[in-house]
Amino acid sequence: MTDPIHIVGAGMAGSEAAWQIARAGLPVVLHEMRPALGTFAHRTGDCAEMVCSNSFRSDDDVMNAVGQLHWEMRAAEGLIMAMADRHKLPAGGALAVDRDAFSASVTAALRAEPLVTIQPGEITDLPREGRWIIATGPLTSPALGAAIQAETGADALAFFDAIAPIVHADTIDMGVAWRQSRYDKGETEDERTAYLNCPMTRDDYEAFIDALLAADKTEFHEGETAGYFDGCLPIEVMAERGRETLRHGPMKPVGLTNAHKPAEKPYAVVQLRRDNALGTLYNIVGFQTKMKYGAQTEVFRMIPGLQNASFARLGGIHRNTFLNSPTLIDDRLRLRARPNLRFAGQVTGVEGYVESAAMGLLAGRMAAAEALGRDLGPPLQTTAMGALVHHITGGAEAKTFQPMNVNFGLFPPVEGRGGRRGRKDRYPAYTERAKADFAAWLAG
Repeated sequence: MTDPIHIVGAGMAGSEAAWQIARAGLPVVLHEMRPALGTFAHRTGDCAEMVCSNSFRSDDDVMNAVGQLHWEMRAAEGLIMAMADRHKLPAGGALAVDRDAFSASVTAALRAEPLVTIQPGEITDLPREGRWIIATGPLTSPALGAAIQAETGADALAFFDAIAPIVHADTIDMGVAWRQSRYDKGETEDERTAYLNCPMTRDDYEAFIDALLAADKTEFHEGETAGYFDGCLPIEVMAERGRETLRHGPMKPVGLTNAHKPAEKPYAVVQLRRDNALGTLYNIVGFQTKMKYGAQTEVFRMIPGLQNASFARLGGIHRNTFLNSPTLIDDRLRLRARPNLRFAGQVTGVEGYVESAAMGLLAGRMAAAEALGRDLGPPLQTTAMGALVHHITGGAEAKTFQPMNVNFGLFPPVEGRGGRRGRKDRYPAYTERAKADFAAWLAG
C-alpha cells in the first residue's frame, strides 16, 4: 500500500479530490479544521458545505459553458455532481440543490469509503514530505495563509465575497408574489414555476435604491480593499455604479408576467429561489450584500411581498484569498517551487462551486496518477476543465489576474467557424467539441 495522499480542506475541491483518489484505489487523508476552528461563513463541519448560493448555475450542456463543466464532471464520475443530482431542486434551467442534504450526503459518502480518512484539526504549515493537495478555499486559515505567503514570496491577493439572505417561505406574501421561471423555462411544471417573483413599480424601485445607497454598510479593516469579483458583487455596489444597474441585472423584469396583474408590466422584479427540498426556505437571487444586519431587514422588507419577511439568514461579507496562479502553479496544479504540493479550488483563482470542484477532480486524478508512476496532463483547452486550467496556469495576465468563472471566452475558437456566428450556432460547436475531447482524455 502506497503512502496516503493528504488533502487540506474538505470543501468542494477537497471532497472531490479525495473521492477521485479513492476511486483510483489509493488511500487519502482529508484534513478539515471545522467545526473546531470555524469561519465567518460556515455553519457546520460537514464536507462541501454551501455557504453562498445553493445553485450550481446553468445545467445546459449545449449552450452554456457551466453546463458543459457539469457534463465533464458527470462523465468523470464526480462525487459533487452525483450528490447535486440526487438532491436537485426545481430551478428552471439551473441546477439548485437542498444545501443541507447535499453536504450531508457528500460527507456520508466520504466517511463510508474505506480508503478515505477524515482527520479533524488545522494544518498550519506547508509539509515538505509526501504528496499534498491544498484545497482550503477562500477562507484559508490565517496560519496556513501566512505559511503559503511565506513560501510563495507573493502578497496574498484578496477580494470580498458577499452572501445573499435566506427568507422563510411562509412569511412571503403570495398575494403579491407569484411563481414563474424567467420565460417559463423548464420541462416540468416545477421547473417552470421554480422562482418566486416580487414586482416593483418605478416608485418602489426608486425608493428601494435610495434606501440601499443610504443603508449602513460593513466597514473594512485597516489595510483591506474592496476588490470585488464582478460575478458576485454586493447589490449596493451595483447600485453605486448607476441607479438602473440593478434593473438591468438581478432585478430585470424581462421574461416575467405578474400572475396577479398580467396587464401591468413590472418596472423591476426581485426573484427568490427555493433553498431546500421542503420549500420552506428561499434565497433572494443576486442579493449578496455587505449591509449591516439591522439595515438589511429594513431595506429588504421594502420589497413588495417581503414586507413581513422573516429571515433564516441575513447576508454577510467575507475575505476571499487566492494565489497569483499564473506565476506560481504549473499545469499539473503543482506549486512550481514545491512540486510535492498541489493546489485546488478557489484558492487557485477559479470562482464558483462547480469550478472549484472541477479543479479538485483534476488535482485528485493527477496526484493519484503520479503516485502510481504515471504523468497525467490536463484535458485539452477545448474542454471546460482544460480551459480553466489553461487560464489559471498561464492563459491569464499575471499582473491583472482575478478569479474567473468558466465561460466560452476561455475556449479557443472552433476551426472554420469564426466570423459573425450567432450564439445558437457557435455555442453548440464549442460543447460538441468539448465533449469529444474530454471523452478522449478520460479514455487515455
